[in-house]
Amino acid sequence: MTSRAALITGGTSGIGLATAALLHRNGHRVAVTGSTPSSVGAARAQLPDDVVVLQADARSLPDTDRAIAEVREQFEALDVLFLNAGMVHGMPIEAYDEATVDDLLAVNFKGQFFTLQKSLPLLRDGASIILTVGIGATRGVGAGSAAAASKGALLALVPSLALELAPRQIRVNAVSPGAIATPIWSKLGTSAEAAETALAGQIPLGRLGTSEEIAELVAFLASPAAAYLTGENIVVAGGSGLRV
Repeated sequence: MTSRAALITGGTSGIGLATAALLHRNGHRVAVTGSTPSSVGAARAQLPDDVVVLQADARSLPDTDRAIAEVREQFEALDVLFLNAGMVHGMPIEAYDEATVDDLLAVNFKGQFFTLQKSLPLLRDGASIILTVGIGATRGVGAGSAAAASKGALLALVPSLALELAPRQIRVNAVSPGAIATPIWSKLGTSAEAAETALAGQIPLGRLGTSEEIAELVAFLASPAAAYLTGENIVVAGGSGLRV
């Protein structure tokens, strides 16, 4: 029997990279996308040789078309689509300009929406679609309103798509990580270690999560063990946002 196949957007670092490695260990054929030559090169060096690593900017529909065409050629069909590509701009509302908001929406919503749309013909009946959202969309984050809203638009797709695709037994679920130790902290001008020190008192479990912990959840949602789970958003945040 042909092994299961997965496409992961934003799969060249952090959660996407950890998920690619885990699904590959679990026997999947895996393709990942990354937006820059440096991230693509680093992923090719870290992932097994038979993982397909593609450069594709989520803002570019021609890039998406090329990536989907390559996946079709390599795998013919998909069982798992993990829409994980995303960007964060943490700033107060008065600091956002039109270009920044357009960029957030282009990557976090529009790019993922059209990747899903263009992937649908490849998805086998019974496939699993998983979207990375984040706790900002439901529990709030300081100085990140537009970023959270762009992810909230993605989350709003989940229940409607779960209903629309249920006749094909395709499941649609979201994963909402809290503070995770990934390279994104360096883009925000700090480090995972500094973030953990600053945030430990706000996280009931007292630490940042790991990319591998999120990957385990994604692997579960991608598996037949989650065959009766659809239309849900699963928060993985160490208790962040809970109140006594």
